[in-house]
Amino acid sequence: MATAVSVKTFPSPSKLATPTDLRPEEVQAVTEAVNPLIADTFALYVKTKNFHWHLSGSHFRDYHLLFDEQAEQILGSIDLLAERVRKIGGTTIRSISHIAELQTISDDNDELVPPGEMIRRLTDDNGRMAQAQRAAIEVCEKNRDSVTANVLQEILDGTERRRWFLFEIAQGMDNTG
Repeated sequence: MATAVSVKTFPSPSKLATPTDLRPEEVQAVTEAVNPLIADTFALYVKTKNFHWHLSGSHFRDYHLLFDEQAEQILGSIDLLAERVRKIGGTTIRSISHIAELQTISDDNDELVPPGEMIRRLTDDNGRMAQAQRAAIEVCEKNRDSVTANVLQEILDGTERRRWFLFEIAQGMDNTG
């Protein structure tokens, strides 16, 4: 798992300070656990779409459709997480540079990635996401935010499903796909 990230938080301006029964330190803890997940989710979405767009080979159609389906699922979780942060009175991602500051999922700018390597990288990244999601669930539960923990549990289920599909594809595959 990645090393701890120094999280840049933004205090909620009074017009954005959503009323909540959570204490300020609980809001901060949840916000600091969830915002890096949002950043990583953006990074994983872009990587998955990158592989969707730059795929070639004998399994093109199957992987192209799978990567597109997975990217849409990933994208769908971003708004759920960001709105949870706002609902409890926190603030969330504001820019590409904020994403870059918080993300632990590496960008993938390689010119050509063989399909098998795409599968391996996405399997690993989804595994890292699952670990981070579990850790964030613990933070939410410790800080009386069971609703965000429940949202994260649903998102974790999707992450594990993506990883399962990618793992099964990789069984018996050489690195060329």
